[in-house]
Amino acid sequence: MGIGVAVKAGAPKPDISSVAAFKATLLAAGKVAMIDPASGGSSGIYLMRLFETMGIADAIKAKAVLVPGGLVATRVVSGEADIAIHQISEILPVKGAELVGPIPAEIQNFTVYAAALSPTPSQPQQAAAFLAALASPEAAALFEAKGMSPAAP
Repeated sequence: MGIGVAVKAGAPKPDISSVAAFKATLLAAGKVAMIDPASGGSSGIYLMRLFETMGIADAIKAKAVLVPGGLVATRVVSGEADIAIHQISEILPVKGAELVGPIPAEIQNFTVYAAALSPTPSQPQQAAAFLAALASPEAAALFEAKGMSPAAP
């Protein structure tokens, strides 16, 4: 799962096509919603480190709408923030929010999930069938529709 940017549906989409454009968009925004890094959210932790690297951490902290958990994009829908930055799979289900796109590839961060069989499953055939279902073309299509990539980037 990659990180993306969202705005309220119908709002102008900011330019996030490059690292420089993404940085300028963040600095121009009045309020930026993201998962609170203190809550342990992986995208929030990554973004705060990224903002430090980009030299804009203090500017973002001053305008951050830190969400302790849940769907960050609800903050653009409610008007509490101008943009939201969160995992794409967490943006897509929010009615009234619109995905602008993923953050630039050079600074993208992916959360990877994996599945495997236990060495001694109590129901080995069912467990293997479940893993096969997760690896199926149908599951891949569903993952993609929900903002997840079925294979590691």
